[in-house]
Amino acid sequence: QVQLVESGGGLVQAGGSLRLSCAASGSIFSTSGMGWYRHAPGKQRELVARIRSGGTTNYADSVKGRVIISRDNTKNTVLLQMNSLKPEDTAVYYCNRGWGITLPWGQGTQVTVSS
Repeated sequence: QVQLVESGGGLVQAGGSLRLSCAASGSIFSTSGMGWYRHAPGKQRELVARIRSGGTTNYADSVKGRVIISRDNTKNTVLLQMNSLKPEDTAVYYCNRGWGITLPWGQGTQVTVSS
C-alpha cells in the first residue's frame, strides 16, 4: 500500500517562500503522475500543480508563475517550491496522484501565510 508523507510547511510572511516535500512509499510512484493539492478552511480541496512521470507539468492559474513542481523518481519524492506566497495560499497541502483515482490521503502539511 502506498503511503504519502508531506512535510515542509510552516508560517511565513507574505512574499516569502517554502519548499514542500512528499515522500511516497510503494512501487507505483515512478509510473504515476503526482500532484499537490491544498485545502483551505471553508473551501473545497483544489489541485495546485501536477507532474507526469516524464516531467510534464500543469499549474492552477492561481499559482502559475509562483510555484514549481518537481520530482525525483529515484527517491520517490515530489517537491513543491512556492515563492511570492500570499495569504490566500494558506491551506493544508497534500500530495497525491495528479490524474485518475487518488490514493489514501496523507496527513498533509500546514502552510500559513501572514499578511
